[in-house]
Amino acid sequence: MASLWQLSLLLLFPLLFFFLKRKLQAKTRIKNHPPGPPSLPIIGNFHQLGVLPHQSLWQHSKKYGPVMLVKLGRVPTVIISSSGAAKELFKTHDLNSCSRPLLTGSGKLSYNYLDIAFTPYGDYWRDMRKLCVLELFSAKRVQSFQFIREQEVSLLIDSISKSSSSCPVDLSEKAMTLTANIICRAAFGKSFQERGLNHERFQEAIHEGLAMLGSFSAADFFPYVGWIVDRITGLHARLERNFQEFDTFYQKIIDDHIQKGRKDGSQQVEDIIDVLLELEKSHREEFGAFQFSKDHIKAILMNIFLAGVDTGAITLAWAMTELIRNPRVMKKAQEEIRSCIGDKRKVSEIDIEKFGYLKIVLKETLRIHPPSVLLIPRETMAQFSINGYDIYPKTRIQVNVWAMGRDPKIWKNPQEFYPERFLDSSIDYKGMNYELLPFGGGRRGCPGITMGMTTVELALANLLFYFDWKLPYNMKIEDINMEEAPGLTIHKKEPLLLVPTIYQPVSKN
Repeated sequence: MASLWQLSLLLLFPLLFFFLKRKLQAKTRIKNHPPGPPSLPIIGNFHQLGVLPHQSLWQHSKKYGPVMLVKLGRVPTVIISSSGAAKELFKTHDLNSCSRPLLTGSGKLSYNYLDIAFTPYGDYWRDMRKLCVLELFSAKRVQSFQFIREQEVSLLIDSISKSSSSCPVDLSEKAMTLTANIICRAAFGKSFQERGLNHERFQEAIHEGLAMLGSFSAADFFPYVGWIVDRITGLHARLERNFQEFDTFYQKIIDDHIQKGRKDGSQQVEDIIDVLLELEKSHREEFGAFQFSKDHIKAILMNIFLAGVDTGAITLAWAMTELIRNPRVMKKAQEEIRSCIGDKRKVSEIDIEKFGYLKIVLKETLRIHPPSVLLIPRETMAQFSINGYDIYPKTRIQVNVWAMGRDPKIWKNPQEFYPERFLDSSIDYKGMNYELLPFGGGRRGCPGITMGMTTVELALANLLFYFDWKLPYNMKIEDINMEEAPGLTIHKKEPLLLVPTIYQPVSKN
């Protein structure tokens, strides 16, 4: 009996040794991390980001490649800077990389309305995404707001027409007012003035919110101790004030809808709050994986305003900046619009499809000036590889679309503003062409592309149709400041000031 036991032990020992050896090899196996710049203890690569991180990361990617690993505090972050790597991410590994980290210490805030944009992937996110795509930003819904866009663009043109012919117009401010008014009417049914709201203060709150989201919160990158730093620096208090202001604003609008309903009959279509309140009331089964509440309504409104107001205004301002810097392109775009419109008094949305050159002007603008230069971070949920490098769970991934727009392997003379590069090209900005991803792609792509770009196209077409433009104060083209201001979205550091002259068509008689 003893000899049998000893024999069994002798037979099992090699097998046990084999499994222990394999386990040890697995632990000691060298991980194939992406390359990246050397990091410092504790802070990682924070000291190498600079004021404009997208530009600093672009410079580093020239040395370390389009799939680059940086350490931000304790958080490993992979930076994607090429269309090939972006395609691999969005097309092959989208499901494994479509979660979100909780940013800006939002889990510790009293007013947490970032849970739609930054919620981890799961049933809740899928239901909210379905709601946004089918209910809020469907083609039918976007079309129903056409009269709002056309009325607000007409008001913009009227306000510019009434200004002095020699007085410069701040087009950056005008663009922001336009997009804010359109979204306000689409979301709330009435303009800021009709609602008795402070338009300027709300725009300031949006700027503050975007600035906070674009800042680096210590709580995001230094678990357990970062929240102390955020309180010492005042970042947490600023976030609380900002979200409290939004909370008060949204609650007032929701209460107004509940109390007044639509008895006044002044609304021509359902606004977004009408739709959301009806969803809360009906508890539709297709959106029933969670208890839909007014907090969810506020969260959706927060995302609509933060994502929609700034990005549309930024794109419009950068487009006009590049057009004034490139008179040939400006003239060609104006000639196309004016020849198509003829004797009509204004450009309507039905005319937009005729303007092929205008559309490629906007594509070129989005290539070289994407409003969100680093796409909102993703967080990986499983291990996969990109360009042969191993990407592990809980790694953040950011796509540097600003760098991709300047990749000489994709674009000839990438620093030149040349819309003709898109002639006879199928490349678009809707997330299916990985060379041009200003609105992201995959499951996390922006659902409001159609709404936002329809506004920009209509506004730009009317600005070019009604006015000829020149620089103020005897400025020259080379005097235009093209510096970018830091933040989650990237606008011009200095506002765009231009002098309009009302276009007088030459009589045919």
